[in-house]
Amino acid sequence: MVLTEHKLASFGYYQSGIKVADIRFEDGEVRHRSTGWDTGRAADGLFAQLAEGEAVYELPLLTLAQKLPEWEQIDWESEQVVFPESGGHYQRHLSIEGTGPTGQKQAWIWAVREAAQPIDLIICENEVIAFVLTGRGDSVVLAKTGWEDLTPLTMWQDPLLSEVNYGVHHLGRHDVVMRDGVRLATEIWLPAGLAEDQRVPTIFMRTPYGRIDAIFRRLPFVARGYALVVQDTRGREDSEGEWIPLVHERNDGDDSLNWIASQEWSDGNIGMLGGSYVGYVQWAAAASGNPHLKAIFSYVTVGTPYVDIPRKGGTILGGLSWIFMMADQRRNVAALSRNDWSEVIKVRPIKEIPQKVLGKEIPFWKKWMEHQDGDEFWAMSDWKRHADQVKVPATLVSGWYDDNGMGTSESWEVISRNVPEHARLILGPWYHKANTTREIHHVPFGNNAIRYDLDVTQLRWFDRYLKGVENGVDQEPRVEYYMVGENEWKTSQTWPPAEVTLTNLYLNSGGNANTSGGDGTLTLSIPGEQAVDTYSYDPLDAAPYLLDLSENENSVPENYRDVEERADVLVYTSEPLEEEVVIAGEISAVIYASSSARDTDWLVRLCDVDEEGNSIRLSDGIICARYRHSFEEPELLVPRQIECYEIRMTKIANVFRKGHRIRVSVTSGAENFSFPNPNTGNDLATETETLIAVQRVYHDSRYPSHIKLPLLRSGRSKQSSGGI
Repeated sequence: MVLTEHKLASFGYYQSGIKVADIRFEDGEVRHRSTGWDTGRAADGLFAQLAEGEAVYELPLLTLAQKLPEWEQIDWESEQVVFPESGGHYQRHLSIEGTGPTGQKQAWIWAVREAAQPIDLIICENEVIAFVLTGRGDSVVLAKTGWEDLTPLTMWQDPLLSEVNYGVHHLGRHDVVMRDGVRLATEIWLPAGLAEDQRVPTIFMRTPYGRIDAIFRRLPFVARGYALVVQDTRGREDSEGEWIPLVHERNDGDDSLNWIASQEWSDGNIGMLGGSYVGYVQWAAAASGNPHLKAIFSYVTVGTPYVDIPRKGGTILGGLSWIFMMADQRRNVAALSRNDWSEVIKVRPIKEIPQKVLGKEIPFWKKWMEHQDGDEFWAMSDWKRHADQVKVPATLVSGWYDDNGMGTSESWEVISRNVPEHARLILGPWYHKANTTREIHHVPFGNNAIRYDLDVTQLRWFDRYLKGVENGVDQEPRVEYYMVGENEWKTSQTWPPAEVTLTNLYLNSGGNANTSGGDGTLTLSIPGEQAVDTYSYDPLDAAPYLLDLSENENSVPENYRDVEERADVLVYTSEPLEEEVVIAGEISAVIYASSSARDTDWLVRLCDVDEEGNSIRLSDGIICARYRHSFEEPELLVPRQIECYEIRMTKIANVFRKGHRIRVSVTSGAENFSFPNPNTGNDLATETETLIAVQRVYHDSRYPSHIKLPLLRSGRSKQSSGGI
């Protein structure tokens, strides 16, 4: 079926609850006009045709217009619909009751599965009445005229939310002077129509990715009575100074906050917003103790250098795609489009990778490589050195599989200690692109994995702490987290949940734990005298860390079944569980080990093994041996001397189902994630030689290697050996 010229579908296009355009679908084509929302004027009544490839809207309107006739011929009375040709797979998700053009109706949100861009459909009586797209901190709803009450737009009808009372006045670029004279390009938008003496709170973002990038997602704040200030960080885009990631953000954030507060339009109340690097700058600014910073909403924040990036656990992380993209003053997204990453990460010495691959130096990479240990250079990027200054009401959002997840863990530790009554945490089954996934690498989650309320919650947070609106957001459960396996959202007043019992699972074997076919097991009691497990670690054949380099997404769950068949991986597995075991919290491990080398790496991984033997990664952690005591004062190993390694791992909430097994593996390689340790003890950045190391892991009453699991509830196997 094709839409005829008489079949016209009219829609409103809503960005975070504000109607920004009128849209018409006709004969598979799209016509559109602005509503004038950003000027405060009514639409001029003229529709223009949307051309192929015209990137005006976040939703792919032309594609939707072409698919609409097919969708409206489907019988949506079943529980799921699959389109074999296009690969589309939809499941009935949530019921919505409300008023349509002809009276009271019931509609259903249909959740799309396995989609790179998860656009959900809303169906009422076999008619597609809306499309919904969410992300981290913004949402789009395309609703048929008259059907708005049967969509998530109803969440924006809360009378306590800031109303859309203003147009948008672009004040333009200002070059803000820092304490050392460097000028940072800063763009300002104000609510249009303010009274002469009216002052407003500010939403402030500092970004290395371009201050105008995707600005349409943030302009709704202005229509709701906030100033919006977006700044290029030092050395990026139109800002002066040298681009050295992380280093200057504390002072520059402090100076910029003071400048905003001094402006005639500012009431002195400033909130910061953003994700990833744009999350990190919030915590750096908060560490200055600036009194004008009154609220933070932090998504998937980057953490401090030796806990998160670029020196996690003292290793050198292999995130070269971001390094290459940010090599010049302006972001070069094309640098991500390589098909030779597996060769690039093998170039040595590490410090010369940019010259050998790109034919040029990257100044900040050179600086990173010149500072091998945690010296004063790295200390400038460690905002936690000033943790006592961080007392800002904050909401943190992250995911179990976020490659910067340790940044959120660090921030939560500080803020929940300093101002617990004003700290909130949301943890979903997401990777770095938070709130966009219902399945990651064949690990399925529920349709509820994607939330429709994040940008509403975001606005409520700023309304409460910047405008003083008593909307109750600070009275709600402090923590919301997604329980993988059960696929439900849980609430708690603390993270980890207060009812968690930290439980040790001890490594156990007869000295042959190599591979998943070995004799490694897990016990709840400390083993007696045992043989040592041994493997050889060759940096030129390191065990892989499973991720798709082309997607530039780390730490996604994967099936380690094949990796665990390698002889250089020690594997310790429980018996099949007779009852489910539920964990929620931060994971860590204590490993007693020796190496024939002067330096090496140790990686510990926790997996959930199903009845078919699939071993799905839940959490892991890595440490470079020379930094086992201190990142500031490295200490090389005495070969064959037993050392204790405390390894911080990533957080998770997971149900190990009855019949599944808990698995812990130990190895020394994480190729694709971090550069393999050469084992020589020399400078990791300049070394070109490698040694094969003989690694020994001990697990007995004197050296009880174990992993610490935060148990919510458990069913223990009824074995007399005390196994689990």
